[in-house]
Amino acid sequence: MRIRISKRWRIGIPVAAAGMLIANSAALAGSGVVQVSGTDPYAGCTVGAPGFNYRSAEVEPFVAVNPTNHRNIIGVFQQDRWNNGGAHGLAAGVSFDGGSSWSTVALPFSTCAHGVPYERASDPWVSFGPDGTAYAVSISFDQTTARSDVAAATSSDGGKTWGNVHELIVDNNPNVLNDKESVTADPVHPGVAYAIWDRIDVSQNNQPTYFSKTTDGGKTWSVAKAITNTGQNVGSIGEIIVVDPRNDTLYDVYDAFTFQPNGNVATAVESMKRSTNQGTTWSAPVAISADQDIGAIDPVTGALLRTGSGLPDVAIDRKTGELYVVWEDARFSKGMYDEVALSTSTDGGQHWSTPTRVNKPTGLPAVTPMVAVNDDGTVGVSYLDFRTLPTSDPSTLPTSYWLTTSPRGGASFTKEAPIIQTPFDLLSAPFAVGYFVGDYQGLTTDNDTFLSFFAKATGTETSGSVPSNRTDIFFHSLTFEDEQPVAGGASTSAGAASTQRPHGGHESRSV
Repeated sequence: MRIRISKRWRIGIPVAAAGMLIANSAALAGSGVVQVSGTDPYAGCTVGAPGFNYRSAEVEPFVAVNPTNHRNIIGVFQQDRWNNGGAHGLAAGVSFDGGSSWSTVALPFSTCAHGVPYERASDPWVSFGPDGTAYAVSISFDQTTARSDVAAATSSDGGKTWGNVHELIVDNNPNVLNDKESVTADPVHPGVAYAIWDRIDVSQNNQPTYFSKTTDGGKTWSVAKAITNTGQNVGSIGEIIVVDPRNDTLYDVYDAFTFQPNGNVATAVESMKRSTNQGTTWSAPVAISADQDIGAIDPVTGALLRTGSGLPDVAIDRKTGELYVVWEDARFSKGMYDEVALSTSTDGGQHWSTPTRVNKPTGLPAVTPMVAVNDDGTVGVSYLDFRTLPTSDPSTLPTSYWLTTSPRGGASFTKEAPIIQTPFDLLSAPFAVGYFVGDYQGLTTDNDTFLSFFAKATGTETSGSVPSNRTDIFFHSLTFEDEQPVAGGASTSAGAASTQRPHGGHESRSV
């Protein structure tokens, strides 16, 4: 188990104003994968030192589809990652043709973007409301002063421009850091959205969950309040809210833990709280399962890898209300390496199934799982693994990216398709407490289609001493039809023919 108290702080000279569209994408021939990132909106930014900045490196993406126009997709990500926390700023990839082409928009969450006056930004998240309003949030912070906030903004034009910029909480205390926020738009009530995050106080050895909501489309937000225990030696991380559209119940899923006096984690449990009044009050926590993750290392060299350990992901079946939670866990390997665990609940989170392994067992780690449920109840889980090892070159770590699916209920993950056809070298990604493409990746659905919005290492860098363009962001849509996966033009691991189907329609974490 890794230490959760974490995320240490940090951005720039103005380059591209928030809302400036930069066209930059082209489909990769024959693969079904579309590159999203391209021109760097913060290429001239120099604020944010000390630290090492990976120019043009994009990491940690998330994605959402506009329910009023399914051709409109917004994916958000960190732009220009620092080795010691955060990025020059956050950016959005915006598509109006179902993901065939993308433009880049600077999000107003850092000095580089002419937004809130902070040197760095991290933890991008985005969600669409039922009226087509998009909500985005950020952890914004200074490297030099250690102040931090949670910032929010909205877009009413599909992501082309952003306004209603608000700081939901501001901390100037160097012992305090706001961390790992997310935002969820209410799927039934236009103008209502929920922001949630953890707030680390090193001096008190605690890390409670904080909550704020808007009921007017982001024009105002409620005063942030703690909704988990604020006592010493307790904490939480990875908070994500999903909403049951049938009864408007909110479910907050997170990793709850207790600290030893020295700050190390003593116990960790995947947990859930519910609210039946749009977040005004919350239930007592319900334990989903013990979190037995051990983190990830290169299986050959032992090099540190920064993955999604300690961060659960959650999805809800909009028709039945069944809940699905995934996380990294080493129980299936008897504590040797992390794999993907899944637990489900059919009674509103009161009881949870015994965790089962989702990934294909290869004798090697499977990490950074994400989960989504499509309109017919099919459950999809994406994850990274290293099944192509051993390799003739131990200085590289070939990394594959997969989508596996099960019928409603999550009892049988027998279908699998590659999200990328050729493994990438994770050891050529930025190093930030470990080789890093993100604490999470993007996975959502549109009708029966799974949409993957992800970062991978490119293996490229400029000449000289400053590595550039270590990673890019990509998009891929996959549909499983007639018991066979349809996934971008190559065969699956089981040999099923695949053709592209166009879409249409904590360890000690340093931010």
